[in-house]
Amino acid sequence: MRAWSVTAPGPIDTGPLEPVEWDLPEPGPGDLLVRVRACGVCRTDLHVAEGDLPARLPGVVPGHEIVGEVVAAGPGCLHGPGDRVGVAWLRHTCGSCRYCRRGAENLCPRSAYTGWDANGGYAEYAVAPDAYVYDLPAGREDVELAPLLCAGIIGYRALRRAEPPPGGRLGIWGFGASAHLAAQIAMAEGAEVYVFTRSPTARRLALDLGAVWAGGSFDEAPEPLDSAVVFAPAGALVPVALERLDRGGTLAVAGIHLTDVPALDYRRHLFQERQVRSVTANTRADGEEFLRLAGRLPLAVTTTAYGLADADRALADLAADRVNGAAVLVPD
Repeated sequence: MRAWSVTAPGPIDTGPLEPVEWDLPEPGPGDLLVRVRACGVCRTDLHVAEGDLPARLPGVVPGHEIVGEVVAAGPGCLHGPGDRVGVAWLRHTCGSCRYCRRGAENLCPRSAYTGWDANGGYAEYAVAPDAYVYDLPAGREDVELAPLLCAGIIGYRALRRAEPPPGGRLGIWGFGASAHLAAQIAMAEGAEVYVFTRSPTARRLALDLGAVWAGGSFDEAPEPLDSAVVFAPAGALVPVALERLDRGGTLAVAGIHLTDVPALDYRRHLFQERQVRSVTANTRADGEEFLRLAGRLPLAVTTTAYGLADADRALADLAADRVNGAAVLVPD
């Protein structure tokens, strides 16, 4: 099979990805062999390729937003050949630690992740544990579904962590794959959405989707915000977002990697019960809840398709903010 391997993590312009040809993997007990029909390109893949996230599996195949067809199943699987499934970021938890027992499996110290601890979807085939794949909502094309499996799920968790009040004002910093989906959920639930991004194209998309305002990353907010999510991996935006929160507001920081956060001034940024929360992966329950919601809501999923052979170009475009919405690889 054809795949892309992170052979030398480093800046994307140094070519950290290398095309490879490997033997087709075989599923073990509890595992599925999935033919990849689409794989979203996530900023986490960029962090893996560039070495922002330390290597866990040398030469790993990135990609954790996989829509695929099961072609073989090991013993003990519920899914079988012909099923369409989604393979996402979380692929293993211990099930016995204090976090797993209380329903916070995203905090499991022995958790493992697709495209970081194990090979992912920048390939023609992938192996995934049956217990961690998702059944997908009907009525959507593979390319539309792929970004839902991380961008959608983690955006949904970030939105819940930000706790926008009913009819409240939500600020969003960065407006890529996750943000453009989370914004639509927030608006469907009655929130007013204010978008802060350096990209003029993303600002137009935000307004087209129904945001009440869109401006630059450091612009003043037209109204005090009740809650906010920082999707951009820029720590410098944390104090900016906090300053724009109203009293009692909550900021959720959604990235797995963030540049350093500048010093905070207690009175300007935190006083009057403003709070900051991080977002760490997701639970399977988050994913199931979001995908049920996505099956009911008319979410507009904005995508840019690339052939599998152009995976390196897709990541470079993502790094340079040249992708409108979500980039998706489609094996050719």
